[in-house]
Amino acid sequence: MKPVRDALADELARYDPLVEIGIGRRPAVARALVDRGCRVTATDVHPRETPDGVRFILDDVVDPDYAIYADAGALYALNCPPELHRPARDLARRVGAAFLFTTLGGDGPAVPVSRRTLPSETLFVAQR
Repeated sequence: MKPVRDALADELARYDPLVEIGIGRRPAVARALVDRGCRVTATDVHPRETPDGVRFILDDVVDPDYAIYADAGALYALNCPPELHRPARDLARRVGAAFLFTTLGGDGPAVPVSRRTLPSETLFVAQR
């Protein structure tokens, strides 16, 4: 079975360039996307180390700098808490990008979505 990191990267790679919202301390998917030739920018509300090839910008999706996201094909967030689903979806709509995300454990999506079933994970695609 394909690791969830690779399954996520395979799904997300079609949206190049990408912005990861809230990279935290989980850079594996961003690294896998760069390895596939994608352009990735990672954001977080705290300074974070990112893999080579991943640009990092300090930003808050609740009060975003729209210029960071303007050219993205998609915004994505991993383990995204429900309180950020709507602000991230609204940001994606404003810049004309897709918004894809995973949730924490039992959290469901707080915005209308379609679902993509991956090995041991569900990738939610927010309706535009």
